[in-house]
Amino acid sequence: MHPIILLFVISLLHAYEARGSDTVTPVFVQKGKDLLLNVTAPVKIVKRSDFRWRFNDSNIFRLFDDNETITIGPYHGRVEIFLQNHSLLLKNVQQDDSGRYTAGVFGIKNTYVGKYSVTVQDPVSPVNGTVDLLSSSSDSCNLTVTCSTQDSHHINSTFRCDNNTCSQEEGGERSKVTTSGTSLRVYLSKGFSVICNHSNQVSSDEHTTMIRDFCFSNPAPEPPGAFIAFVSVTVIKVLVIIAITAAFVGHRIKGKHESVDTENTVYEDVQVKSVNPLVDQNPTDDAAAPSPSSIYSLIEAGP
Repeated sequence: MHPIILLFVISLLHAYEARGSDTVTPVFVQKGKDLLLNVTAPVKIVKRSDFRWRFNDSNIFRLFDDNETITIGPYHGRVEIFLQNHSLLLKNVQQDDSGRYTAGVFGIKNTYVGKYSVTVQDPVSPVNGTVDLLSSSSDSCNLTVTCSTQDSHHINSTFRCDNNTCSQEEGGERSKVTTSGTSLRVYLSKGFSVICNHSNQVSSDEHTTMIRDFCFSNPAPEPPGAFIAFVSVTVIKVLVIIAITAAFVGHRIKGKHESVDTENTVYEDVQVKSVNPLVDQNPTDDAAAPSPSSIYSLIEAGP
């Protein structure tokens, strides 16, 4: 009976240990990045046992009780083990590195100190949003936003906008999981912005569209102050142009009048001198001045 009881106790311990080791932690990592996996319990290596990191059913690394280490061929240069805490660093992960990773002490009995399910993912492709206007009036509109990715996935949703805000209508799609495992969502943000989001567990891409701009083609009226300022500046410009034009015309007219006056003055001077040839003579010069009879005789002798 005693050996049977002992075997029963041992089986219970193994069952308890197995229950404790069933916890598998999911881990997602972007392709090309480095992967760090930690142990979840202290590592105790006894004689005739060794510590191992395993990928699926193959060994990656082994540490023996005499501190001798072995890195398995394909992982040379790709893995680094931190002996202080027995963590594993796998560099430049690729799609083939997706799988189950386990850490534990293997010997007479196996004690697991870490179990992980690792998924390597590509970064998501860019997402774009397009808008189709369904109907529009002076104070509201209805439109559809379609979010699409470069790998041909898309969703669409309908929105209604008025002068104050926009709302997402019932019906249509708001989110979906694509065949490649990514998530595609469309939602309203900050009243007038619609965001298309394409994401997975390791990356994300967004596109934002201001849908109100598609609803109302007429621009919002300017505030009264801006209009008054515009009118004032325009009036001032017109007055300045009128003043400059008036000054220029006045200057031209004044110049013409001065030219006419000068010509008349010269003409009158010439006439005076021709009618009064004796005005400039010296009246005191009696010898030079002709007598009245001389003047008369000159007149008589004329033609």
